[in-house]
Amino acid sequence: QVRLVESGGGLVQPGGSLRLSCAASGFTFRINDMAWYRQAPGKQRELVAGITSGGRTNYADSVKGRFTISRDNGKSTVYLQMNSLKADDTAVYYCKRRDNWGQGTQVTVSS
Repeated sequence: QVRLVESGGGLVQPGGSLRLSCAASGFTFRINDMAWYRQAPGKQRELVAGITSGGRTNYADSVKGRFTISRDNGKSTVYLQMNSLKADDTAVYYCKRRDNWGQGTQVTVSS
């Protein structure tokens, strides 16, 4: 069955960096579009970044220039490099493929 397993979250100071990973299995990764979403306490889940099977990317305005989504088809993994993190980036980050979701990884930005 489809599995999406996120990792790499944690506590980081404002201005710091984290790289999230999402290891995928149970489907042909290289032909699927992938995305990262996040959900902060009391807020709706929102799209952070997406990457097509061909490598085209799109980003939420709030993260443009700070976050980079990428994929490694050989490892069936999608990444989210997050730089210049802000307190507003605090959320649970989820990996998504079609209607499949991972369990999420917590990112907390705080001094």
